[in-house]
Amino acid sequence: MPKDKLIIKGAREHNLKNIDLELPRDKFIVFTGLSGSGKSSLAFDTIYAEGQRRYVESLSAYARQFLGQMRKPDVDYIEGLSPAISIDQKTTSKNPRSTVGTVTEIYDYLRLLYARIGIPHCPKCGKEIKKQSVDQMVDKIMELKERTKIQILAPVVRGRKGEHTKLLENIKKNGFVRIRIDGETYDLNEEIHLEKNNKHNIEVVIDRIIIKKGIESRLTDSIETALKLSEGLVIVNIIDGEEILFSENFACPDCGISIGELSPRMFSFNSPYGKCPECDGLGSLMEISPDYIIPDTSLSINEGAVVPWGTLKEDSWTNSVVTALAKYYG
Repeated sequence: MPKDKLIIKGAREHNLKNIDLELPRDKFIVFTGLSGSGKSSLAFDTIYAEGQRRYVESLSAYARQFLGQMRKPDVDYIEGLSPAISIDQKTTSKNPRSTVGTVTEIYDYLRLLYARIGIPHCPKCGKEIKKQSVDQMVDKIMELKERTKIQILAPVVRGRKGEHTKLLENIKKNGFVRIRIDGETYDLNEEIHLEKNNKHNIEVVIDRIIIKKGIESRLTDSIETALKLSEGLVIVNIIDGEEILFSENFACPDCGISIGELSPRMFSFNSPYGKCPECDGLGSLMEISPDYIIPDTSLSINEGAVVPWGTLKEDSWTNSVVTALAKYYG
């Protein structure tokens, strides 16, 4: 089979006139012409149909019985053909969230592809992000300067609204003494009241340790406790210093940057987990231009300097508000 080109001989499907054609592989190719000239007959009814038929024939007999027999297109032969994918032609949409990917429905397949075979990398250092074992976490912590004071924290709530009364009670029942809420440390014997409508971060203080030789076993136990409590995350808070976030899921061992396991929603611009926080997943930002609002700065407000307002009438509500503001501010 030729590796660099697709060879078509004797294509006669529909209105094709026994054509012979050679097409380069791994290239972007466009068929153009008048309506009825055979573009779709060649691309969809010949090349795609034969590629799909050959792929189905390569499947097991059990799988083929559910797909049925596929008709061979009217062509002498095609060489260099790989399994083919066809994308439907659909009407366009003016929705800003409608893209080439969503209209053709290839977007969903791409999200699945990236989620399954994607390899995440640290945005800071560029290294591959992998799951971290408890031993790796311990080794990283032990690299801290001797006599460094740290806290091992288990993040049980991250950016979630609520009073979390039952959670705090359960943490206390499990024998934990201290907790950190929104950066402030509390004793669980205190009365803790959280604002119901505010988002909170709650971390259980698992242990307080001074870095020195021989603490590896204690450190391991504390990390394992934190991981179980927080479903795979642990925060190492260096007293009067930075914090390091570890994950037994996916995290950079050098920078401490941790992410969740790859999922299709991470690659969706319609999901809060995947969309850009700046443009909200639209790919563009709408901003107000002062030059369009006040194109002629030599005019007064009453003369129509503010274009959206136009020329203010004396008895208009807008004019009364502007006049009152002018009197108030001088």
